Amino acid sequence: MTFSPVVPPVLLIAVAVAAIVLRLTTMRQLARSAGQRWTTVWRWSALTLAVVLMLIAAARPAVGGDAEQSVTTGSDGDTTANVFLIVDTSAESAIAEIRDDVAALIAHYPQARFALITFAARSSVEWPLSEDNWSLKPVVAAVAPDTAGAEVNAAAAANVLRYQLIAAGQRSPDAPNLVFYFGSGAPGSQAPQGEFDPVPGSVDGGAVFGYGATRDTSRLRAIADQLGVPFVARDTAQAVTEAAPDVDGVSAAQAGATASDRTDLYWFFTMVAAVLLLFEIYLTLREFRTSRAARRDEVV
Repeated sequence: MTFSPVVPPVLLIAVAVAAIVLRLTTMRQLARSAGQRWTTVWRWSALTLAVVLMLIAAARPAVGGDAEQSVTTGSDGDTTANVFLIVDTSAESAIAEIRDDVAALIAHYPQARFALITFAARSSVEWPLSEDNWSLKPVVAAVAPDTAGAEVNAAAAANVLRYQLIAAGQRSPDAPNLVFYFGSGAPGSQAPQGEFDPVPGSVDGGAVFGYGATRDTSRLRAIADQLGVPFVARDTAQAVTEAAPDVDGVSAAQAGATASDRTDLYWFFTMVAAVLLLFEIYLTLREFRTSRAARRDEVV
């Protein structure tokens, strides 16, 4: 079993210690009060277990990580590739083709971490950098065009990408960062166009994919130069993975063949915690109704 915490491990441990101290303090206060002791103990235990399960879920336990570790990491540190997907959701972009290409890249790098950033006039992080590629697939399938009608900035995701790359470098300094841009280059847009300015050396590969007959090729080439990756005019007759670079000299297909898929288990812990919390909410509401009925009887 392997773990990939959603927050830095030190912060997660600090939160866990604080939660345990608070629960122990609550138990001490309950022990001093009168009432149904065993009922109190059971409810305290169930709620405490729910808190513990949520903390375990935040650590993102998974099975299949040992095989993955032997392929994607070495003795110097984590070298699992970080793949950043920047998707143009403006009305001019070919969303259906882009969704298919994104799905193909996810399958091409089965052991990588992925982040999904969409943009039109503004950018949004739809999926933070994560190894949970199984849950990412329905998010990609749900990507839809922006119907706001605002003028498009082809580099709207520049700042978001820059800071995402910085965070990824701090978390896994030995991991390569691949950036794939999918868009039409905001053809005909009158909005001021920004520029991508990643930290030098933070982008290790990727591509800028251009879509549509009306795409602004010169603008897309400029974005490719800013990112330090090649520009590729998309042709559905060719697989998008032909432009996908190998990671550390090992093709993603070979990596997928030698490593077992990571299966996240956080959903199981959150599901059990949710059941326990719902049970506690039910008991609390029942006590509230009982106390209200008792007060009403006293008034009468």
